[in-house]
Parts: sequence; structure tokens; C-alpha cells
Amino acid sequence: MSFFKRIFGWMSAESHAVMDNLEDPIKMTDQGIRELKGDLDKSLQGLAQVKAISIRTRKEYEQHKQAAADWERKAVLLLQKANTGQLDVAEADRLATEALSKKEQAVAAAQTHEKMVVQNEAQVTKMEQNVQRLKSQISQWENEAKTLKARAKVSEASSKINKQLASIDSSSTVAMLERMKNKVEETEALAESYGDIADANVSVDEEINKAIGPGSGTSSLALEQLKEKMRLGDGSASTGNTASSEGASAPQEESELDKLKNQLKNNQ
Repeated sequence: MSFFKRIFGWMSAESHAVMDNLEDPIKMTDQGIRELKGDLDKSLQGLAQVKAISIRTRKEYEQHKQAAADWERKAVLLLQKANTGQLDVAEADRLATEALSKKEQAVAAAQTHEKMVVQNEAQVTKMEQNVQRLKSQISQWENEAKTLKARAKVSEASSKINKQLASIDSSSTVAMLERMKNKVEETEALAESYGDIADANVSVDEEINKAIGPGSGTSSLALEQLKEKMRLGDGSASTGNTASSEGASAPQEESELDKLKNQLKNNQ
């Protein structure tokens, strides 16, 4: 048993060690998950802002691009009116030149916004990847935390069981069983002793009935009837022989047992 107790003690110690080793990783994992969720919230906010900028930049790019096309169309219309005589040629050239200048400005603005759109969209794509990576990491850490917590519960339960098994004292259990055995033997001996005393206190009537055996009820009744006959017979005999026995000495009175024996002989 000492060997098993050492085994249980070692298992209990190992369980406690596992618990100690698991405690910090669980806390660290929970803390890491909280930090990752905080980073995810910030990343989502930043992603939303960058997406908004990208959307606005693209709209501005489309507006500048459309403006460049409109200025070019207006310059063409001015030149057409000059050719048809609807507008002075010099005036048409001046206005067309201004329109083309506006077109160049719009084209330059459109090109600038186009570069910004490309940069913003690239940044949005990168941030979306980072967000997905954070979500995946959070999911992985949450699963790991669940596993660690489950292991901690199993280890705690095993630790309690091993501790209870290690605290079992076989010597006290054996001693308790020995005391129970001695108590039972003492009770049995006492019951046997009372039985002997009861047998020693049997009455004479019980001894006679026991000696006669079973079925002695009829014999007992016959014996009583026989005794009654003998008493009646003794009375009549003494009355009939009174005259003949006068002057003579009375014979010695027979005992009941002798009378019973003589009566039994006569009946035979």
C-alpha cells in the first residue's frame, strides 16, 4: 500500500504542477485575446476610414475626368461655332483656349486622384487582409483558451481524486474491519452462551415431554386416565375388604409410583 500511496502522491503532485503551468497560459491567452480584439476594433475603424477616403477619392477622380471631357467638348463647340460664323473666330479661339486650359487642369487633377485611388485601394486591401488575419488569430486563440480551460478542469478533477486516493489509510481501514470482526464474534459467543443458559433452565415437565418425544399428548392423557382408574380402584378395594381386614394390621401403603408400576404390569 505504501507503494500505491507514493504513486497516488506523485500523480497528485503532477496534477498540481499541470495546474500551475496551465494557470499563466490561460491568463495570458485571455489577455492576448482581449488585446487582439482591441486591435481588431482599431483596425476596423481604420479600414472604414481608409475605405471612405478611397470612395471619396474615386468619386473626385471620376468628377475631374468628366470635367476634362466636358471642357474638351466645350472647346470643340466653340470652334464649330466659329467655323459656322456664329461666333467671332478670335473670340472662339480665346474661349476654346481657356476651355482647353481648364481641361488640362481637370486632367491633372484626375491623374492625381487616380494615383490616390490606387494607393487607397491598395491600403484597403492590405488592411482587409490584416483584419482577416486578426480574426483568424482571435478564433485560434479562443479555441486554444477553451482547450486550456477544459484541460484545467480535467486536471483539477483528477487532482482532487488523486488527493482523496492518496489520503486513504489502509491500516485504519484494516483495523476497523478487525474491530468489526471481533464485535461479531463476541455477539455470536454471547448468543451461544445465552442459549446454554436457557437449556440449563428447562423445567421437569419440559424434560419429561422432551424424553417422551413428539406425539406424547395422547400418552399423557392415557396416563392421567390410568391414574384416575387407580384412585377409583383403591377406594373400592379398601371398602370391600374392611371387614376381613379388621383386627389385622394394615398393610404398608404403596407409593404412587409402585401403584403405577403394578397397574402397568396388570395391563400387560
